[in-house]
This record gives sequence, structure tokens and C-alpha cells, in this order.
Amino acid sequence: MSRLFLLNHLDSHLKMSECVMEEEERAKSTVPSCVSMKSDRSKGEPITFGIRPQGSPLNYQKRSASIGDSSCPEGEKKRRTELQTADLNNSVSQGGELQEVIEGHKISLKRRCEHVTEGTHEAGSGTLLNKIYTELYITEGQSEEVDTQHEVRQLEITSKKNIQDTPIKCQDIFKVLSEQQRHIRVVLTNGVAGVGKTFSVQKFSLDWAEGLENQDISLVLPLSCRELNLIRDEQHSLLSLLHVFHPTLQKIRAEDLTVWKLLFIFDGLDESRFSLGFNKHQLISDVTQVSSVGVLLVNLIQGNLLPSALIWITSRPAAAHQIPPSCVDRITEVRGFTDSQKEEYFRRRFSDEDLSKRIISHIKASRSLHIMCLIPVFCWITAIVLEDMMTRDQRGELPQTLTDLYSHFLRVQIKRKKQKYGGKQRPEELTEADKELLLKLGRLAFEHLEKGNIMFYSEDLERCGLDVSEVSVYSGVCTEIFKRESVIFQKSVYCFVHLSIQEFLAAVYMFHCYTRKDTAVIRQFLEYSEPVTSLDDFLRGALMKSLKSENGHLDLFVRFLHGLSLESNQRILGGLLDQRNSHPETIQKVLNNLKEVNSDEISPDRSINIFHCLMEMKDQSVHQEIQEFLKSGEKSERELSEIHCSALAYLLQMSEEVLDELNLWQYNTSEEGRRRLIPAVRNCRKFQLSDSFLSKSHWEVVASAMTSNPSHLRELSLSNNQSLTDAVKLLSSAMMHPNCRLETLRLWGCRLSEISCDSLASALRSNPSHLRELDLSYNQLKDPAVKLLCGALQDPLCELETLSLSCCSLSETSCDSVASALKSNLSHLRVLDLSDNPLQDSGVKRLCSGLESPNCKLERLRSVFIFLPIYQLLRW
Repeated sequence: MSRLFLLNHLDSHLKMSECVMEEEERAKSTVPSCVSMKSDRSKGEPITFGIRPQGSPLNYQKRSASIGDSSCPEGEKKRRTELQTADLNNSVSQGGELQEVIEGHKISLKRRCEHVTEGTHEAGSGTLLNKIYTELYITEGQSEEVDTQHEVRQLEITSKKNIQDTPIKCQDIFKVLSEQQRHIRVVLTNGVAGVGKTFSVQKFSLDWAEGLENQDISLVLPLSCRELNLIRDEQHSLLSLLHVFHPTLQKIRAEDLTVWKLLFIFDGLDESRFSLGFNKHQLISDVTQVSSVGVLLVNLIQGNLLPSALIWITSRPAAAHQIPPSCVDRITEVRGFTDSQKEEYFRRRFSDEDLSKRIISHIKASRSLHIMCLIPVFCWITAIVLEDMMTRDQRGELPQTLTDLYSHFLRVQIKRKKQKYGGKQRPEELTEADKELLLKLGRLAFEHLEKGNIMFYSEDLERCGLDVSEVSVYSGVCTEIFKRESVIFQKSVYCFVHLSIQEFLAAVYMFHCYTRKDTAVIRQFLEYSEPVTSLDDFLRGALMKSLKSENGHLDLFVRFLHGLSLESNQRILGGLLDQRNSHPETIQKVLNNLKEVNSDEISPDRSINIFHCLMEMKDQSVHQEIQEFLKSGEKSERELSEIHCSALAYLLQMSEEVLDELNLWQYNTSEEGRRRLIPAVRNCRKFQLSDSFLSKSHWEVVASAMTSNPSHLRELSLSNNQSLTDAVKLLSSAMMHPNCRLETLRLWGCRLSEISCDSLASALRSNPSHLRELDLSYNQLKDPAVKLLCGALQDPLCELETLSLSCCSLSETSCDSVASALKSNLSHLRVLDLSDNPLQDSGVKRLCSGLESPNCKLERLRSVFIFLPIYQLLRW
């Protein structure tokens, strides 16, 4: 109908060109400058994703049965569809131009989305979006945990994933893929900064605007969260919000929104500066009702406002938890480039085949560079640096570390600025004005890195001494580093091309503050009362502050700081940093400090960054020693220091080979060393750790290994861990995760209580539960705890076959609970150990009533000192 209507009303459609042009002018200022432009800052592993079995929430299903609900009878759906079509035809005929408005919106959206640029908005730099597209991968399982690791670490984990998940094109993101799924209304797409979330949104929008995909949707309405920030203090209705951000829709009326099938896309939730209060907020059901942006968004997601509208939200993993899982029907993850796509990128970028081969070869030789190239924007940064170095007279070695790479990247931008604007100096040399400007940008980067901000506004720049009226000056110096993203309502939004560039410039600024003895800034950052007198004290303080960060937001920043302490990297930056402090003796002292850091109360995941700091300082000694250790296979003979254990934990995690068993007591190291080895649990099938005192952060690592995608852990033995009582709830929750494949859990001698058994019973009832063997011996569980466990044994989802309750202070009362479970035809129990419990004759008699039941599947019972076959016990 829409195509015929367009042909019949072509003349009136042309009258809309002025409105369309207005929208296009605004859209030109919002085109992202690279894959990362509308993504946000880093942080793991990895989060697992999936689809809730029941599809949409019940309250939504009742409100929107006519929108693709398979439970709605065909006749009723047809009747409702006819009514909606009639309403739409009536609206179009009454308005006369509504369909033209839609077509005008498509034209505007197409022109906004069809071209993207890499790193710069310079004329002629645009590339067709269809040539740069990152696929989406959908994974089964809903993750309710927050991945708090730095996104570089998340990339490392992603890089070794076996891609066994079903790939899904972004055009199909709202399509039902299996019989278990019902109508998909709210989709949440996760992905680290720069991985391609915004490109996926643009691809979806472009295909719709060109009439290629999803033509059942009446209007696709992209709304960037960074632009919505600009009106965060204003009050709007949903209708006025659309009028503001999509001027071509000025003629859309409230009644049109209620009958059309709409898709709202909220891109970059992690960049939002408005609050989302799902538990307490104003209820809105009218598109003309005025409220704040956050309240409108919450009501849209919950289905109070336009319950038939589709919602697509993109976010970095660390911010995705703002949306309650109960409100989301599908979670997808943008994984970035595969290895083959990385190579294709460089071949496509360079016409010189030999150059592309050399670049690809160098990237493969450096594990850190190869991992980072999962992110398309990092491929772009790497290409700029290596092209420059390989096509000129290169005397030094190619960059091996991230600090190397980013120092060269900044130097290339300096050279480009000189070539563009001229000057008497050599292209790579910095003037004093250049230095001052870069350090102001560094200050901006640092201050907002501490706050967790990656989006900046004019007032933010002014506070750092940057002249917002001379955008061309500093964009000329840092054309591809610093980007003005959007201009709307006479306000500007700014960001760095990627968080890693913000982190690098922040490190440059902070190192400059140290070399210039800016004690006020240093002391405030380190929270010191006394001045810092030496480089090793400064770097030690920065490292310890980063290690205490729960989300690791300073990890890469501190790695850059250590890398910048090297004279070689300072030299690359052309005098931007003072080189007087980089004496060999001082550097050696820094290295020694790194190898001796005490991180006893620090998360073992954080401690691995100490090893990365060594690598940024080009100290390969620990890495080489651990490589030799792994080749020798002498686990118990060679003594390992704490830094050796951090390096070993990292290398074992990143190994393509899954360990059969990780027994921390097989390693000759200290208690802290063993704790630093715990992250290797993510890449083993059997993990043993006994007689240790672990904090919550250590158990969180074990739980993450149980829920990772894929999870290799099948057997977990944690005997005699006196700190385990509070951790059982965390481990039980992990067992309920759909990714968990744990089959054996041994917790004997851990001082567990009835509360612990309640958590374990919930895990045994989970779907699916893979646990087959549970050993709770030598815990003072007593009768109430056993009653909880036996109740779980009678659940149809529980498939436990072996249960050990030896020496648990059980009485004859427990035998009633056990007998009840044995009589259940749902119990799968085959082996039961009740030895060393004061059951008494009366208890054994009660137990035998369960053994005699025809439903009993028990094969072996230990109630005294030995295991007996059931037939022998009954005969006796």
C-alpha cells in the first residue's frame, strides 16, 4: 500500500524537501567518526547472554496480543489486524500527508546512515556503511551479573571463545528463532567500546530506510543517548521528543503513534547521564504526557507507554545491568572482528599487497595487538601507525607494546597536523603551543577518566582551559584523536575516538604532572598527605590505587603510565615529557617494585595487571621464566614468586588447551601466590583448593569460571575452606546459571550451615542442573538442613546421583527426610553416605522404609563404616 500511495502523492511528497533538508543538516553532525564513536569505555568476560524462556513479560503479552503473539487465535489476530489497517488508512486519508512523512523520514534516515567515517569528518573521508559491517552473535543464557573487568580483559577472554553460538544478522534481531521464544519486544545489545554496536544500529536503520528489511515496522526511530543527555534537565512528552530529534516527523500526531508499529532505538545506554529508576518512577501511558527523559525511557521499556512498540537498547557490558532482566526478551552481543575479518580489513585498506601482508604478520606476532584488533577501531589505529612506519625509512623496531603503539599514533597525528597547516619545524616536532594544547586535552581525559565519563560538553572543555570557539585548532592537532560528535540546540558533544586514547592521553598528562612536580594534582590523585619524591613511589602509588578499583577502570591507564616511564617512548613523543627521570637505576627499581608488590587483599584478576605493567616496560624476564616453567612440567620443584603466579594465571587462562586439573597445592609458592593463581580456574576442568582463606573477590572469580561462555569446569573440590560459608550462596547462584556445567562439588569440612543448604537446594532445583555428585561431609548441618536437601531431591529438575552426608550431626529425624526422598519416583539418587551420624536403630528402621519402596533407585548405602549394596543390606 505504501508504494502505491507514494506514487499517487508524489507531488505533495516533494513539498516536504525543506523539512527533510533540515533533518539532514542535523544528521550530518551526528555521523559517527569510527566504529567506536558511539560506543563507550572499557571492561569481560565475559558476560553470557540469552533469551528468557517465556518471551515477553506477562503484562506485556496481555496488552499486545495483536502484535505477533502466537497465543492469539488466528481469527482474532486477523480481526485486529483489519481494525489496525482500517485505523491506519483512516489516519492517512484524514491527514493526507502522513505516508509522505514516513517516506520523508526514510529518505532522511538513509542519508544519515549510508555513509560512515573512520576517525575523521574531513570531506571525502566517508565510506559506505555496507562495506564496513560487524556481525552480531546471539548467545543462549541470560547474565544477571555485571562484568566489572576492564574491557581490554574482556577482549582477551572473547578472543579465545569458541564461536559455537548462533550468528544473527542485525536485521533479524527482533525475529523469533525457535519455538520456545515468543514475541520479542525489548532487545539489549552488549559490546565493548568500539566493537561496532552503533554500526549495527545504523545497518538496521539503513536497510529499513532503503526498503530492504523489516518493512512491517512503520517507523524506525534512532535516539542517541549522548544527544538525549543534552536535554536531560528538560521536560518532554514522547511526542515532542520525536519532533525535536526527528524534525521530519513534525506532522505525526499522538493517535498515529498508538496504531503504528514503532521501533525505538536507544544507542549507547552507558553514555547516558540521566537516571533510570525502574523501582520507583512516574507512571506514564500517554504519549503527550510530559516528564523527564529517564522516566519516558523506563515507561517505554516496561510497556506502560506504547506497549506495542519495539525497543532496542545498546550498551557496554558494565552499564547493561541498569535494565532489569525481567524487562528484556533478548540479549545479543557484538563480538567484533574474527581473525579472518581482521586480515580482510587490512587487505581492503591497503592496495599494496606486500604492505598488508607485513602488517598482518606483525600483528599476529604480538598477542596484545592481535587481541586488541578484535575492535575495528583498533585495527584503524594500528593501520595508521604501521603504514607510516613501514612506508618511511624505519630505523627503530616496530611497536611491541600498547604504549609503543599509542606513542607512535600521537606522533603520526602531530606530523599530519604540520603537513596540513604548514610550519617551519620538522613535521614531527612539537611547538610549545602544541604541547600546551595536548596537555590540556590530557587533563580533560584524566579528570573524566576518574569520573568514568567519556562524553564531554563545552563547559567541561572550558574548565580545562580549552577554547571551545577554536575547535578547528585542536581538531587540527588531533584530528583523529578528539572528535566533536554532535551539534544540537547550540550545544556540542565531544569524545575521544576510543576510550584507550583517552586513557593514553590521561597517562601522558599525569606523567607530565609528576615530571613537573605538580604535587597538588599528584597528591590528590594518589590520596597522599606527603609529597611524592621519586618515580618508583609515584608509579607504586598509581598501581596500588588501580588495584583497589572494583571495575578496573584504571588498569590500562596505569599500564600506559609504566610504559611512559621508558626513555624510548618519551623520545617518540618529541619532547612532550621530561626525560630526566628515566635513569636505568630508577627503571630497575620500578621493575623490582612490580615483582614484589603485595596484593594480599586485592582481587586476583586485578593482580594480573601487575604482570601487564612489566610487559609495557619491556621486561620479558617473568614471561620467559614462566614459559620455561610450563615446558619443564616441574610444578612442585621450582619455587614461584607472586608475580610468577600472576603471569602463570594469565597464560593458563589464555591457553588454547584446557587444563584437566588445577590443584593449587601442587605449586611451590606462598599463600598469596596460590590466590593469584585462582583466575586460571576459568580454563580447567577440575579445580582443587583446600585449607585456604579466601575473600569474596576470590570466590567471585571461581563463580565467574562456572558461568563463563563456554564453562569448562566440571569438578570443584573446596575442602577445609573455613571462609566458605558466605561463598556458598555465590557458588549456588553460579550453579543456577545456564552456562554452568558443574557435575561434582565437594565441600567437606567447610563449616556449612542450614542457610548454606538452602542455597544448595535451590541450585539443585535449577533448570538445567548438571550436578551429579555432592559431598557435604564433616559439616554440622543437622536435621533441618538435610530436610531442605531431601526436598530438592524430590524435585523433577534435580538429577543428583551421589550425596555424601558423613559426620554431619544427623539424628533419626533425618532418616524420615531421606526415606521420603527415596520413596519419590522423581529422585535419581544412586549412592548415599550417612556414616558417622547418630542415627540409632529407630533411624535405620525409618530409613529402611524408604529402601523398600518400589520407587527407590538407591544402589549403595553407607550408614556404618563401609558401603553396602542395597540387596545385601536388606538381606542383613
